[in-house]
Amino acid sequence: MDFGLVLQTDPPASRVISLMKRAERNGFTHGWTFDSAVLWQEPFVIYSQILANTTTLKVGPMVTNPGTRTWEVTASTFATLNDMFGNRTVCGIGRGDSAMRVAGRRPNTLARLGDAIEVIRDLAEGREAEVDGQRMRLPWVRDGRLPVWMAAYGPKALALTGRKADGFILQLADPFLTEWMVKAVRNAAAEAGRDPGSVTICVAAPAYVGDDLAHAREQCRWFGGMVGNHVADLVSRYGEHSGVVPEALTEYIKGREGYDYSHHGRAGNPSTDFVPDEIVDRFCLLGPPEAHIEKLRALRDLGVDQFAVYDMHDAQETTIDAYGAEIIPALGD
Repeated sequence: MDFGLVLQTDPPASRVISLMKRAERNGFTHGWTFDSAVLWQEPFVIYSQILANTTTLKVGPMVTNPGTRTWEVTASTFATLNDMFGNRTVCGIGRGDSAMRVAGRRPNTLARLGDAIEVIRDLAEGREAEVDGQRMRLPWVRDGRLPVWMAAYGPKALALTGRKADGFILQLADPFLTEWMVKAVRNAAAEAGRDPGSVTICVAAPAYVGDDLAHAREQCRWFGGMVGNHVADLVSRYGEHSGVVPEALTEYIKGREGYDYSHHGRAGNPSTDFVPDEIVDRFCLLGPPEAHIEKLRALRDLGVDQFAVYDMHDAQETTIDAYGAEIIPALGD
C-alpha cells in the first residue's frame, strides 16, 4: 500500500514544502494539496518547489476541477512540471466543491468532467485533443505521463470514474462504504471493456495518532462536514431513501443546517456540530498505531492501493512521524 500526505496550501508555502519533505523521508510516496484559489495559495506554484526539494515524491491536487482553469492550461501546467522533474505528477479531479462555490459558481456537470479527464490527459501526454471546438496539441511534450484520478461518491460519478479515470479518490475511510464504492467503480470499468484492476484506488481521510480519542475526534470532526457537502448534493438529487446511495452514507446529514466555506477543512469548523462521534470514527483513522494498522489492512484487503492522510489538525509532524516509524512499515508485510 502506498501512502500520501494531503495539505492545504496555507501560507507560508515554506511550511507546506517542509511537511512534504518530512513525508518523503518517512516513506510517503505522494504529496497532495487542496485546490481552491480563493481559500488558499495557488498549489501549482508550490508543487514546483515541492518537486525541487524532494526526490521521488509525486504531487497533485486533491482535487482540481474543469472550471477554474481552461483545460489546455491545466494540461500544460502538469506537462511542464513533468518535463522539469520527470513525470512526478498526478491529476486528481472532481466537479469542484469549494473552488467553484466560493467563487459563486455551480460545480461542473459530470458530462463536462468526463470530457475534461480525457482532454487534459491527452494534451499532457502529447496527443491532440479538442477544446471548445478547436483541435490542439502541446508540440513540446515528450514522453509525458499524467494519470488522472477522479473523486466520486454518487452512482453516476462512480460509473464515470470506472469508464474514464486512471484512479478513484474516495474521501472517507469507512470499510463498508469503501467496499460498495470500489465495487461500483470496478463494475463500471469492466462494462466499459477496461481491466477493473487497472483503476488505482485511493482512500483519503484524516488520521490522528494518539490515545486521547475525544481530542482526536474534535480535531477531525470537520471532515464529516466536508463529506456532508457532497452527501447533501446526492440527497437532493436522488432523495433521502432512494436506495441508490447507501443510508450508511446519507443518514447522518439530517441535522445539517448549512456550511461556511471560510472554515473548510479546518479543525474547529462550527458548521460540523451535526457530525456525530460515530461518523468521525467510521470516516477517519484515530487512536494508537495498532488501530490505524488494523483499519488500513482491512482497506487494503478491499483493494485500496493508497491511503492519503488528511493532515489538517494540531499534530501534523507527529502524525507524519508516527506513520513513518510504525504504520507504513507494518503495511509492507
